[in-house]
Amino acid sequence: MRIAVLRAPRSFEIEEVPVPQVRPDEVLVRVAVSGVCASELEPWLDGPPPGEERHPGHEVSGVVVELGADVTDLAVGDPVGVWVTERGFAEYVAVRAAHCFSVGDGALEVALAEPVACAVNAVEAADVRLGDDVVVIGAGFMGNLVQELVSLRGPRHVVVADARRDALERADGLGATRVVDVTRESLPDVVRSVTEGRGADITFECTGTQAALTACGDTTRMSGRIAVVGFHQGPERTLPLAYWNWMAFDLVNAHFRDVDVIMRGMEVGMRLHGAGMLSLDRLVSHRFALEDIDEAFAVLLDKPEGFTKAVIAFPETG
Repeated sequence: MRIAVLRAPRSFEIEEVPVPQVRPDEVLVRVAVSGVCASELEPWLDGPPPGEERHPGHEVSGVVVELGADVTDLAVGDPVGVWVTERGFAEYVAVRAAHCFSVGDGALEVALAEPVACAVNAVEAADVRLGDDVVVIGAGFMGNLVQELVSLRGPRHVVVADARRDALERADGLGATRVVDVTRESLPDVVRSVTEGRGADITFECTGTQAALTACGDTTRMSGRIAVVGFHQGPERTLPLAYWNWMAFDLVNAHFRDVDVIMRGMEVGMRLHGAGMLSLDRLVSHRFALEDIDEAFAVLLDKPEGFTKAVIAFPETG
């Protein structure tokens, strides 16, 4: 089978390696798509240390083609979203059966269970309640997912902010109460205007930038909640902690390392996807062949107009 191997900055190599052998509690999955995640952008830009190699890829969906001896709750032919931590940019992955979740009637080619789980767990950790006023800063892929999931919880207002016109148009199409172009309008002013001067009950930071973190403190009401969903890389971030402390903000780190939490998020996410309650089809904007994986990462870096999410798509193999 073919797999992408990273040995140098901005340069994958495609290699032929044996198909993985499954252990008794595992299944072999023929990969349909593998998402290109922003968390893997910095490793792609920098490359591994000299003489080492990396096998990225962790947002995988595919079809079960072989069962381990102890697997009884899956069948060959089942479409699944799976949890792997590496080696996802490959034609096949071996994965524990317990880490596979049925796609149901949802489209397999957009069943990105791992990032959906991140959004599910973020919204649940933030505990959005009926009638809440919610702000989502960032209308990229994760921001869109958070917006959709927040809307399922019955908020009064969902205000979505971004600097990109196409991203705001997409957020509007997903049902935002109000979209804010931060290059033209003051987000805090808009939030105050729609919340009778009170501020947001919950603000989700979905960009991984300093500017978005700063804006969270300016939009959230006293004793409100700030959920950090964005993946923060690069320079250190600064916060006006004295002010945030005085405002009694409830801070939620919406990144999860507990496997049971991740698994529950994936199961819930695939249930919603299978039931047609998440519009994942409109969130995957770019598809690439494995041989073009460096181009996929370059597109993620540049984010051209219309970009939301890139995936590596695999033709059906024997």
